[in-house]
Amino acid sequence: MPNRSASPTPVAILSALLQEQQGLMELLHRPQKVAHAGRDFWLGELHGRPVVLALSKIGKVAAATTATALIERFGVRRMVFTGVAGGLGAGVNVGDVVVASDFVQHDLDASPLFPRYEVPLYGRSRFEGDAALTALLFKAASAALGDGGIGGAGAAFAGARAHLGLIASGDRFVSGASESRGLHAALTGAGHEVLAVEMEGAAVAQVCHDYGVPFAAVRTISDRADDSAHVDFPRFVEEVASRYAHAIVEKLLLSLEP
Repeated sequence: MPNRSASPTPVAILSALLQEQQGLMELLHRPQKVAHAGRDFWLGELHGRPVVLALSKIGKVAAATTATALIERFGVRRMVFTGVAGGLGAGVNVGDVVVASDFVQHDLDASPLFPRYEVPLYGRSRFEGDAALTALLFKAASAALGDGGIGGAGAAFAGARAHLGLIASGDRFVSGASESRGLHAALTGAGHEVLAVEMEGAAVAQVCHDYGVPFAAVRTISDRADDSAHVDFPRFVEEVASRYAHAIVEKLLLSLEP
């Protein structure tokens, strides 16, 4: 079992899909695979810092299980999620990235006992990313995009931007224009100006809130969560999102204090 007393403690880097994390795994120094809770966790060093790489699997329950295992089994004290998302906010385009300021579950509705979107017994509908870690991640994302190309991945997305704002999570793949418009309207009507939609972040944020573990997330926009969804999703993840993740994580890790 990893030594929790070791200093510095490892940073957890989560992704939902293997392709999103492939480049990071290839760079891992002294990799050690640990099987736990039906998952493979990869321990090692990345850019001189101890890390644990893990795949959350897809959906909120799977992501919550993975986040809990990272904290309980591996003693991580910082957690970062990288992956893809559908753009919902105005001006959030394919090839942009969104760093989450906070998270809401768009499919949570315990009304009339609680207001729509409110997490029962928490008295809130949103869970914030850690302010300091999120600021560093946003700076890393902005710098990576500003480098021009990100290993060639950004060539097709000249002018790609980093955004900071609300991300919505739910156990539903949002891909139709009508569904996308309805989701955006419902969230906006409830005061949630959402920028992007995905399937894991809010669950990880809630687990990290419960444990007091700093959490931040960045998502590359692969489509607009509508009928114009990217037609070659696997290729986009491998050729664009994974390279974005590599560049952003490198800059983030190099900026972290021990």
